[in-house]
Amino acid sequence: MPTSPTRIVFMGTPAFATPALRALIDHAPSGDLLPNGLAIVGVVTRPDKPVGRGRQMAFSPVKQLALDAGLPVLQPGPLRRPETLAALRELAPDVIVVAAFGQILPPDVLALPPHGCLNIHASLLPRWRGASPISAAILAGDAETGVTIMRMEEGLDTGAILTQRAMPIGDDETTGALTTKLATLGAELLIETLPRWLAGEITPIPQDETQATMTRPLRKEDGRLNWSQPASSLARQIRAVSPWPGAFTTWNGRQLKVLQAHPLSALPAAAPSTPGACFTLERSDPQYRQYGPLACACGEGALALEVIQLEGKRAMPAADALRGYPALGQAILS
Repeated sequence: MPTSPTRIVFMGTPAFATPALRALIDHAPSGDLLPNGLAIVGVVTRPDKPVGRGRQMAFSPVKQLALDAGLPVLQPGPLRRPETLAALRELAPDVIVVAAFGQILPPDVLALPPHGCLNIHASLLPRWRGASPISAAILAGDAETGVTIMRMEEGLDTGAILTQRAMPIGDDETTGALTTKLATLGAELLIETLPRWLAGEITPIPQDETQATMTRPLRKEDGRLNWSQPASSLARQIRAVSPWPGAFTTWNGRQLKVLQAHPLSALPAAAPSTPGACFTLERSDPQYRQYGPLACACGEGALALEVIQLEGKRAMPAADALRGYPALGQAILS
């Protein structure tokens, strides 16, 4: 039985990865998670990048947590560089844990640790491989999603599955809120899985390629609302692109963001049929009390616009926006 701590290299960048790193830090002492304890010998994250109007360099959430914990941080850029591989070899990891790192690991890195590279992926693989699994699940109207821990190989999220755990997707769930929940779930599943994997108690299960679906990185244009689509689809899109890139449309040549919306369960008799045409609900309509006064016709049904943001203004309930801009009640959105 080994007497020295299990050596772990952690790779991650955004906030999604921080609960997993925090869990490893908290369970590092001998006898807690592993009899011999674990040593986080290196934290690899993406290089700092400028943010905001001032373009000041900012640390990734993973880097900030690693520094706060006194862990060594590596920001090598592309992992294919010979000097990067040499640095990782010097760390001599027993296992590499990856969570939303943002790079595909090259074969030399995958082959480096004797217990492999384990990835925490925010979907129930093989459904929703790729960069945007949480948004894709919401957009598709999936009833549930979850977390998969897999042994990484050269393909994109194609590795054999070690463990999975599912959770329901709430009717009002946004990508931002669901990301936070899945990050916590992923950290919990990692702590349950890692000792069993290192002890040889888990047999990886190959993914069923016939069930695989792919995602791609979100783009700014993915937030644009097409009013010819059904109201139910647009409501999912608004939740799927929150917080980024955010749902938006155009009114009188200016951008209008839609931050919260719900499909109307019933259309008023006087509702317009032209997609993109706004109308107001009567105070006697139960949907008025539930969603507010402003709605917009869609290709199928209509969408209650609950929270919106006019270009150059703060986000506000649609009722407040209507008081300042009553023309919104007859606006044509495009």
